[in-house]
Amino acid sequence: MRLPAPAGPHRDPGVPLSSDTPPEGLSLLNRASAADAETALLTCCGARRWARRIAAHRPYPTVDALLAAADEAAYDLTPADLAEALAGEDTTALPDRGGLTVHTALRAAHAAYEAKFGHAFVIALEAADPAVALDQTMSSLRTRLGHDADRESVVAAEQLRRIGRARLLRLALRPGARPPIVLADAGTA
Repeated sequence: MRLPAPAGPHRDPGVPLSSDTPPEGLSLLNRASAADAETALLTCCGARRWARRIAAHRPYPTVDALLAAADEAAYDLTPADLAEALAGEDTTALPDRGGLTVHTALRAAHAAYEAKFGHAFVIALEAADPAVALDQTMSSLRTRLGHDADRESVVAAEQLRRIGRARLLRLALRPGARPPIVLADAGTA
């Protein structure tokens, strides 16, 4: 599980995504060496082919263009690419709300999910309220544990795309970023 996506439909409402002057984070990504760009992009999605593809198509004139390219590349992930990206994901602890019973149930559901599907449970949470995030996570875990491997692969790929998109948006909009140090840690914020 990862941090919530930015407010609204995957964007910060206070930051224009299309303009004549790209945000500083996007400018830095555009100017970074191929290796530094790929390193930064791997913090958004752990599939090397995805990161190379996004880096190779720079420069991006707008954040919207970057996000469109990322979506296209995510939809083209092969099963091996998806497995590579999922292997790099960890289950992130939820806020300390809901009590011991809830967290014990979540840990058990996460363990059952990982045993069944062989990778961490990923979900793009959009709720800012921790209580809603707990409910949303538990509900999604219950539903997705009922999936077969093929169905869950499709759902996990979509969740991973949404998580990657949110991370990429933070990377592109991060003011004052300096590659490679800040770009490399952008996905962990």
